[in-house]
Amino acid sequence: MCRNIRILFNMDPPVTEDEIRSAALQYVRKISGAAKPSKANEVAFQAAVEEIASASERLLGALTSHSAPKNREEEAAKARARSAERYAK
Repeated sequence: MCRNIRILFNMDPPVTEDEIRSAALQYVRKISGAAKPSKANEVAFQAAVEEIASASERLLGALTSHSAPKNREEEAAKARARSAERYAK
């Protein structure tokens, strides 16, 4: 999975529309192989981002969890520690 796409489910505070759209954009960039589409592909690229963002929003709204929401700051600190360990070698 693309490292830039973060888990968005069961977080405190809850995910925002901007975060969902950013994840959709990263996904489309990854599978298309283009960070920025050509003019000829721009409409298709943007349509894909919007469709994936919409589907992601529906999915996140439908999911349930029995566990307590994860704290964003704690999760970010864990990710920074993993990254520091990975690049320290």
